[in-house]
Amino acid sequence: MAISDSPESVGTTVTNSIDTNHNDVSDLKVSSIRRRPNAGVTEASSDSSSGTSSPLLPLDADNSLKDLVADSASDVSSVGRVSDNDGDRIPAVDFATDAVDTKESPEKVRNGEDQGHDFSAMKYSYRPSAPAHRRVKESPLSSDAIFRQSHAGLFNLCIVVLVAVNSRLIIENLMKYGWLIKSGFWFSSTSWRDWPLFMCCLTLPLFPLAAFTVEKFVQKKYIYEPVVVFLHVIISTTAILCPVFVILRCDSAVLSGYALMMLACIVWLKLVSYAHSSYDMRALSRLIEKGEVLPSSLNVDYNYNVSLKSLAYFMVAPTLCYQPSYPRTAYIRKGWVFRQLVKLIIFTGVMGFIIEQYINPIVKNSQHPLKGNLLYAIERILKLSVPNLYVWLCMFYCFFHLWLNILAELLRFGDREFYKDWWNAKTVEEYWRMWNMPVHRWMVRHIYLPCIRKGIPKGGAILIAFLVSAVFHELCIAVPCHIFKLWAFIGIMFQVPLVLITNYLQNKFRNSMVGNMIFWFIFCILGQPMCVLLYYHDVMNRKGTNE
Repeated sequence: MAISDSPESVGTTVTNSIDTNHNDVSDLKVSSIRRRPNAGVTEASSDSSSGTSSPLLPLDADNSLKDLVADSASDVSSVGRVSDNDGDRIPAVDFATDAVDTKESPEKVRNGEDQGHDFSAMKYSYRPSAPAHRRVKESPLSSDAIFRQSHAGLFNLCIVVLVAVNSRLIIENLMKYGWLIKSGFWFSSTSWRDWPLFMCCLTLPLFPLAAFTVEKFVQKKYIYEPVVVFLHVIISTTAILCPVFVILRCDSAVLSGYALMMLACIVWLKLVSYAHSSYDMRALSRLIEKGEVLPSSLNVDYNYNVSLKSLAYFMVAPTLCYQPSYPRTAYIRKGWVFRQLVKLIIFTGVMGFIIEQYINPIVKNSQHPLKGNLLYAIERILKLSVPNLYVWLCMFYCFFHLWLNILAELLRFGDREFYKDWWNAKTVEEYWRMWNMPVHRWMVRHIYLPCIRKGIPKGGAILIAFLVSAVFHELCIAVPCHIFKLWAFIGIMFQVPLVLITNYLQNKFRNSMVGNMIFWFIFCILGQPMCVLLYYHDVMNRKGTNE
């Protein structure tokens, strides 16, 4: 901003040319307001330049004046803005100095970089004739401006309200039902009857060792490819069927059976990745032996080397995709690990408290959702949705954030993107791609892309991926519960039409909020609470039949 150094004019007209393309402001007449400075103004100018407060104004008023100058500069810089496009901007008019400015930015004025700017002149902004409205502005909560600013205060308000409401519910629940958590919540006498499941868990490392032996044999060319594929199929299938057989033969606790099935499924997924990746590395090694040059830009180790150390690390690492080496961190943060362990214990206790104090009484006092009154079933599902959501969020935080990060830190595993911002998912498809990154990467690497390379259409590849996911969800839930009603299988396969519906709505409305609200509605109400009630009543009916 050009400001005259002459003491006879406080504000002078800037003669910078205005872009002739702006026909609507080409005739803008800016008059120069000339005032003869008095002694007070001169003294104020010298004081402001030396960093002291003006003698004409109190200290607070002087500070307010500087703030007003900065705000004025910010407002003036965008006066007359009619759109966010550079081509639609109208040159700024500085009402304090009556000048048209097309060059100086408000940051320079705010930081005092414009050394020729006389801050004492801005005290005229206090006069009644100074313009109070300088540019077009939106309300902070309008649809056009709501995402351009921080809402940390509203987030803090929601936290305070959430704590207050739930504290009242906890006190009311304790007054009504008392302390429902029994002394045998963590361990009971019946837990010792689950020793067959514990012994089966100890045998799971034998299957990776068998897979390593097969790879070692094929490396030494003792066996050939068809035999290798057959042996890997036998090993991985046995790794998943053996725990199923043990759980079904033993009348074990549901939690113990669920833990064993989860471990068995993880071992199966890792064995498949190990066998598939090793097969592909052998194929690439044969191409290299034939003289074919492979691209080095992919940063891939094409050397086929069977190593027990790399397999052992892979079996305990927080990933389901095998590769000979992984990005590693420099050292282990012991203090950080301790803090995460404390959080893990606290949030696990919170989960147990919610389950015992809230979810169990609700499901025990409810009827079967498909056999009772419709309105009653809706009321039970809505009542169960909130505590179930709390438990699910705590489970996600405990496993995907705390436990996997603890494991990664202890193993110095570098890639810790175990999840993305799935809470911002606009569609059901985005949710499944972001909430469980280890499984998503495994699906893409070993199911989806192989199907695409075989010529299967994209829709068919997605359907196959959901089918595999549905089978394993059914195994992890139905086997420990000794119930095969296919509720989990149907729930996962029902995601396929939901993907199509939410994608259609997202494309139709072009609004991320609509898709995100639909996702949360399905996630919180129609999904998990219904499954909890269905499986609970089926388990209770099975126990009543057995008795």
